Amino acid sequence: MAPVEAIRYTLVTGGARRIGGAIVRRLAEAGHDVAIHAHRSREAAEALSGEVRAAGRSALVLFADLSDPAEADRLADELLRVAPPRGLVNNAAVWSRTPLGSVDPSAWRATMAVNLEAPFRLAQKIGPAMKAAGGGAIVSLTDWAAEHPYAGFAPYVVSKAGLSALTRALARDLAPEVRVNALALGPTLPSENRGTSPAEAAIERVPLGRIGESADVAEAVRFLLDDASYMTGEIVPMDGGRHLVPAGVSCGS
Repeated sequence: MAPVEAIRYTLVTGGARRIGGAIVRRLAEAGHDVAIHAHRSREAAEALSGEVRAAGRSALVLFADLSDPAEADRLADELLRVAPPRGLVNNAAVWSRTPLGSVDPSAWRATMAVNLEAPFRLAQKIGPAMKAAGGGAIVSLTDWAAEHPYAGFAPYVVSKAGLSALTRALARDLAPEVRVNALALGPTLPSENRGTSPAEAAIERVPLGRIGESADVAEAVRFLLDDASYMTGEIVPMDGGRHLVPAGVSCGS
């Protein structure tokens, strides 16, 4: 009897809820077996894995605190014990208003650890394994604010700008077997319990006239993983055209 081939999962960080959960569902619909990373959203992750299995795909649930670099390494090692992944989606992020003068070292380190260092550490382990296995793809979610910063969000903006640079660096290092791209999100999915976000406040400057939905992001991630066979190192704007409109100008001006 021939040995059973190990499953090559697609890992989605922060994959239990909101945009991450939508990505997991869309990838499973498209034929991916998914590894759902979660930190605090344990019940949601387990429930989502049950949905995926009920739909006929395999699902793993992996827990890690990505603010701890050792935990990011452990997460990668745990997945690699199964097989080199098919894909990696860097979705997990921390986002908070941090006015200049109020940013303490721990807040700075935590933002950089989750938003930038964890994607690097995961790619450093997973990327070479993908290359050795013959291929794969990485997609990161960055932010249009990396090029057009929001006031009062310096650590977040810097981390996302770094993630854009990391995307391009990894694309060079992992080519040709592994493609690496990113989506620069604009106004997408209202924030939870934070009042009005900068993205929501800027809706009048979005040519498409609406905030993006989780399903929009999930489908774009699927495209970059599955179909964009001649794209790598790209930071793709996904902001409803927001980047086309200068600050202080509305679409009707």
